[in-house]
Amino acid sequence: MAIELKGISKSFGQVQALKGVSAVFEENKIYGLLGRNGAGKSTLLNILTNRVFPDEGTVLVDRENGLENDAAQAKIFLMSEATLHPEAMRVKGAFRWAKAFYPSFDESYGEKLLGDFGLSPGAKISGLSTGYRSIFKLVLALCVNVPYVLLDEPVLGLDANHRELFYKRLLEKYAENPFTVVLSTHLIEEVANLVEDVVIIKEGEILRQESRESLLAGGYTVSGGAAAVDAYIQGKKVIGMDALGGLRTAYVLGAPEKGREAAKDLEFGPMDLQKLFIQLTNS
Repeated sequence: MAIELKGISKSFGQVQALKGVSAVFEENKIYGLLGRNGAGKSTLLNILTNRVFPDEGTVLVDRENGLENDAAQAKIFLMSEATLHPEAMRVKGAFRWAKAFYPSFDESYGEKLLGDFGLSPGAKISGLSTGYRSIFKLVLALCVNVPYVLLDEPVLGLDANHRELFYKRLLEKYAENPFTVVLSTHLIEEVANLVEDVVIIKEGEILRQESRESLLAGGYTVSGGAAAVDAYIQGKKVIGMDALGGLRTAYVLGAPEKGREAAKDLEFGPMDLQKLFIQLTNS
């Protein structure tokens, strides 16, 4: 079972947001949907949930047409930057409406999460700060209990402690009862060890879709003294460099050589997902 996009195109006036996009989000996986601003991430997620309709292409949800299909859409929940609740609605009221639309909504778990994050059930949604509005929407997303949960910039406005708490609760929920999560975020370093598969979108086209392990296997890091690192990387495709005092770390595409070139005073490690993303989307 999966969500499948086949040949999805969408334009807004003269701007083509998506260009024949095909991708698959399989069941019970955590995906990272990565792309620069304006790459088409939000448009893609909005098409999956019928908030925007494609000009061309097909969306399948568990092999059924996902467009204007209530049964298919009931399997998907999208948390986006937009807040669509009425001006006067309070958090506890939103819980009641969520239960009406998503019968498996877990109100008791929602109340626990509100306590964890320090958000009052009686708070008016329109009066919440940006961070607490994100927390409110994240609580809904963690309680709807549907097969596919789409999170568009989920930690907008959250401080470091609240971001860490969210990631912890998400993994706990996933471990207890796996479901598909699509995380669209700019905070690549924070989710690098959370996601299992990576979808990179650039200028409305899918650049890569593969497992995180497979993607990162395409490069490595080499660290050591500046002179030794500089000598080693000659002739290699270096996509980034960090320096601290006399030490350097280079991010290199390809596989490290064995034997003499792999000098004993150098250390080799796995590729950094954010560095690789920057290289792929800048080229």
